[in-house]
Amino acid sequence: MKIAILSRDGSLYSCKRLREAAEQRGHCIDVIDPQSCYMNINPAAPSIHYRGRQLERYDAVIPRIGSAITFYGTAVLRQFELLGSFPLNESVAITRARDKLRSLQLLARQGIDLPITGFAHSPDDTGDLIELVGGAPLVVKLVEGTQGIGVVLAETRQAAESVIDAFRGLNAHILVQEYIREANGCDIRCLVVGGRVVAAIERQAKPGEFRSNLHRGGTARKVHITSKERATAIKAVETLGLDVAGVDILRADRGPLVMEVNASPGLEGVETTTGLDIAGMMIEYIEQRARPGFRLKSGG
Repeated sequence: MKIAILSRDGSLYSCKRLREAAEQRGHCIDVIDPQSCYMNINPAAPSIHYRGRQLERYDAVIPRIGSAITFYGTAVLRQFELLGSFPLNESVAITRARDKLRSLQLLARQGIDLPITGFAHSPDDTGDLIELVGGAPLVVKLVEGTQGIGVVLAETRQAAESVIDAFRGLNAHILVQEYIREANGCDIRCLVVGGRVVAAIERQAKPGEFRSNLHRGGTARKVHITSKERATAIKAVETLGLDVAGVDILRADRGPLVMEVNASPGLEGVETTTGLDIAGMMIEYIEQRARPGFRLKSGG
């Protein structure tokens, strides 16, 4: 097969591993910078051009689109879909997952347990917003944040009011969530491929930090998940219509709580920690699905 990876940086671990896994299986694979693509929106002869030439049709495309270029990256992915390429995560599913508010609302509608969450832009009553999620301590997040950036733990009511007011001054949309103290700075990252949890790791925040992201100095180890955690992760991914995703789960006293569903999960942490060939599993899933006559699940 001929496969394209949509990524701004082909030297990243995930891109290199996907290329390696595809080539080991005899596929031809190219890394394409979506921001260097331009498109002919023509119903009779749609096309994608890249650095001065028209691209031939690809059997499949793997989107590794950073959150900063979601709008244009998903537009390019839609054009590949229009041309008949199988997407490993459809454009519409990626935009669902990237919109933190929309994704939480969709998960809540399906009865998936979440931390108690408030959403605001310019709350007139900061105190009421704080009470909405059970008071301090609480977590304040910028909706546009990623990899733990724009996430603050406010341990007192006064600190919470100050952080919320500061974010409000930035004209930003914010999420306010209850702090799950019993999680002790840990979360579970479940990697789902094709409706199966293929790997799970526990991420532990470094001392003095509550964010467990590996990019922020957290550590990881293999972990066995419960049947409820497995079912929760799969249902969350299915709700957003994704083929591949990382689901971040907190272990609370009341059961597993979904924090976030990541439509472009990094592979380095989970492959290094588990020793599993996740990139190979993703390519194998493409081989099973990228066949003539496939239809988009979400209708584009």
